[in-house]
Amino acid sequence: MKKKIGFIGAGNMAGALIKGLLETKRYRARELWASDADGRQLARLRRAYKIEGTRDNQALVENSAVVVLAVKPQVMDAVLEQVRGVVTRQHLFVSIAAGITLARLKAGLGPDAKLVRAMPNTPALVGKGMTVLVRGGRATVADERLATALFGGVGDVVRVKDEKQMDAVTGLSGSGPAFVYRFAEGLIAGAIAAGLPPATASRLTFQTIAGAAKMLQETGRSPEELRVMVSSPGGTTLAGLKALDDRDFVPTVGGAVRAATRRSRELGRG
Repeated sequence: MKKKIGFIGAGNMAGALIKGLLETKRYRARELWASDADGRQLARLRRAYKIEGTRDNQALVENSAVVVLAVKPQVMDAVLEQVRGVVTRQHLFVSIAAGITLARLKAGLGPDAKLVRAMPNTPALVGKGMTVLVRGGRATVADERLATALFGGVGDVVRVKDEKQMDAVTGLSGSGPAFVYRFAEGLIAGAIAAGLPPATASRLTFQTIAGAAKMLQETGRSPEELRVMVSSPGGTTLAGLKALDDRDFVPTVGGAVRAATRRSRELGRG
């Protein structure tokens, strides 16, 4: 009997998804497996989650009902060419490679392939991910629901109908965690320069970001409303915000999202 889900690529994101599927009891370890050219990656997953592994991508596809394409965009075309000969109408392929379009996946796998394109982000590693997905022409609503359940084990899921939005999704939620981490680096550096010990600066920074995110998610207030709430006239917060505004903080962050979006489009063109 075919295994339920096979992962081509045994990196961090594949590991996060496997962990989520097991912890939410959607699947059992014997229903999941992975392939990778790096035997160390396979060994890591085997130790952590007791799943099987193989270095044979074709064998994985032949014996899986759902195949998650979890490889780098730069090697995707080679992987698609490698497995094309064993693709059937029954397979569902779910790609998490940044920038790789449904048209490019179809060209690589052939016209029979059912496709869903997804963009998760790295907080999936701790069950707090954000995934956006779009289904291809041959994929059914049931396929879309299956993909939604797959990523629902590691965070929130949004489905879109227009694939053109996926590059902006990549620029925002795909790359966005790194922008937050860079912001955290700045907060820590500023706090240390102001006299706090590094450990204290880090602890305050992490909880401040976590608390602010929770306020955004749970109060129903906009970022602007919450910012105004803590910006007393003549106070410390306004002094700090002025320093950010003097350096074009908001346009700079927006520029980072646009730059990541452009790069996603470039990756899609190969």
